[in-house]
Amino acid sequence: MSEVRYFAAAAEAAGSNGESLAATTVGELRELMVERHGEELDRVLTRCSLLVNGVRGEADTVLAETDVVDVLPPFAGG
Repeated sequence: MSEVRYFAAAAEAAGSNGESLAATTVGELRELMVERHGEELDRVLTRCSLLVNGVRGEADTVLAETDVVDVLPPFAGG
């Protein structure tokens, strides 16, 4: 299972800072997250980057059991 870490609005929409999910690709992982947490997370995910071990993942990016996926909404300011 990949470790998923939610940040900012994604954590709020998921109601959690993280969880472990079993998926073979980033696209499948996204579907599982929406299935588990609903429309609010789906809405937030449209604006998020999913980083796999610190590198932006695309829908077809293959996941390994040891991967860490960070769900990062856009950040403003700085």
